[in-house]
Amino acid sequence: MNNGRTASRPVRVGCHSGFWGDTETAAAQLVRHGDVNYLVSDYLAEVTMSIMAAQKARNPQAGYAIDFVTVVMAPLAREIAEKKIKVVTNAGGVNPQACRDAVLKACEAAGVNLKVAVVLGDDILSRADEFRAAGIREMDTGAELPARIASMNAYLGGFPIARALAEGADVVITGRCVDSAVTLGALIHAFGWIPEDLDRLAAGTLCGHIIECGAQCNGGNFTDWRLVPDYDNMGFPIAEVSSDGSFVLSKPANTGGLISVATVAEQMLYEIGDPRAYIVPDVVCDFTEARYEQVGKNLVRVSGARGRPPTDTYKVSTTFPDGFKLASIFMLGGREAAAKGRHSAESIVKKTRRLFKDKGMADFRDVSIEVIGAEATYGPHSRAEDSREVVVKIAAKHDQKEALSLLGREIAPMSTGGVVGMTGSFGAGRVSPSPVIRMFSCLVPKNQVPVTVDIGGHRIAMQEGARSGGFDAKSLPVEAPPVKPPAGAADTVPLVALAYGRSGDKGDNANIGIFARKPEYQPILDAEVTEAAVARYFAHRINGKVSRWRLPGINGFNFLLRQALGGGGMASLKADPLAKAFAQMLLDMPVKVPAEMARKLGA
Repeated sequence: MNNGRTASRPVRVGCHSGFWGDTETAAAQLVRHGDVNYLVSDYLAEVTMSIMAAQKARNPQAGYAIDFVTVVMAPLAREIAEKKIKVVTNAGGVNPQACRDAVLKACEAAGVNLKVAVVLGDDILSRADEFRAAGIREMDTGAELPARIASMNAYLGGFPIARALAEGADVVITGRCVDSAVTLGALIHAFGWIPEDLDRLAAGTLCGHIIECGAQCNGGNFTDWRLVPDYDNMGFPIAEVSSDGSFVLSKPANTGGLISVATVAEQMLYEIGDPRAYIVPDVVCDFTEARYEQVGKNLVRVSGARGRPPTDTYKVSTTFPDGFKLASIFMLGGREAAAKGRHSAESIVKKTRRLFKDKGMADFRDVSIEVIGAEATYGPHSRAEDSREVVVKIAAKHDQKEALSLLGREIAPMSTGGVVGMTGSFGAGRVSPSPVIRMFSCLVPKNQVPVTVDIGGHRIAMQEGARSGGFDAKSLPVEAPPVKPPAGAADTVPLVALAYGRSGDKGDNANIGIFARKPEYQPILDAEVTEAAVARYFAHRINGKVSRWRLPGINGFNFLLRQALGGGGMASLKADPLAKAFAQMLLDMPVKVPAEMARKLGA
């Protein structure tokens, strides 16, 4: 994809954004101190697309991540041009053309001339009826496509980005693409990779996956958080990538954070399912034998990803409105604070239900009461003593906005007509209901999603956008059964004594990855942290099946907990709708170890 010019030297890719709203300091840090060839960014969580779609409906010039223009391009365009840095981003959201126009204006204001390309084709909302008639169903549940849809976007891959760069683009703006594609597209272009280079494409995808969440691979969200210096000056990731796809992760000098085998391996586990088959449009990746080597201070080399032919379909993220929700929190203090807080919340809900009945309204569709400070998210595993101050969270769903407004009005009166100790609700005024936006994920044949690159008004149809490989999950190796527990007398220790962990979300599913601190701990993890054990531990949170897969390269395992997040994202009423703390909860689970090992671990 680089017109035959294959880079002989490594290229440096820096990622400055892991989500829409990431710190404004990162892009300048990488441009000024990172010596990067490519600056990439990821702005799009699934629900972000529905927010952008609503913005575009109100204003045809909206619907993209304006931060990319105001925080990155406007102040840095001249330096980006002078240093010949190529920029790749999915900040286009649901309106890549408007994002391009805003970038061009910012460049003009800065007195520089950059060539800006957009990748189009991911937005298939206008064809929803066509796909509904074709019988497209939800990937996991088999449900029909919703009648009302807010957004519908296919996850595109890296080859269209590479083509835009090959055509001379200095800035490439996409809509919805897989998060790692902004990096993979740059690497395809830099090294001239072709669709048949499956191991290289898998390695480039792993690189993109590790840096796509910004500082999360540099010590952000790390289990051993006390080892991480200077969170206030966190360094953002730079991957120095070789032509075979292996790369060394680093960060700019004199920045905070920590790059170690453990911090990088934790990020690899973030938001994945089966590590034997991490599916992106260009390749099916196998991360199970990937290797992580400490090659210097804050330098980790990553290699060993393997690739299989891609699937014949694109994953499509669809969002749809599903009623309304309201969430409010209030503080309650004094003795028996947790019991008083729960009683207060239950009384508010009980009274509101009576008012619903008087007014002829239907009941709540769902209600969640969580006493934060009493370890409500831990359920039966809570070890919280009777705290003298708690925050009570009440959340509910209803088809009628007016019904939730009524609930909101009944919270504050509890401070004078309810249980002693309520200090009042947080925030100014009453909380207003908001729409519930739910996720619907499906698969659409690639050959039904035409992809184009627009550069300077010239549109190029992308044949790579329709490449298929016929991946068959039946070709994956069979998982080995758990090993038998170690023999001999045993004591228990918390899992965190033996393992690192990282968790994340995909819709209503949560993933938890763990790996052994030392290789000799791996058989204990295998025997103790089974699918059944994790299902029991999270029984208070999950309604679906738990699956486990091995990652021999890091002596670890990845778990997928289905129907674990109350709908996930903006649809959830839970305090942790994105499973950010699930790994931390699991790391508190007691596991059996030989008595001698327990003594050494200080149990």
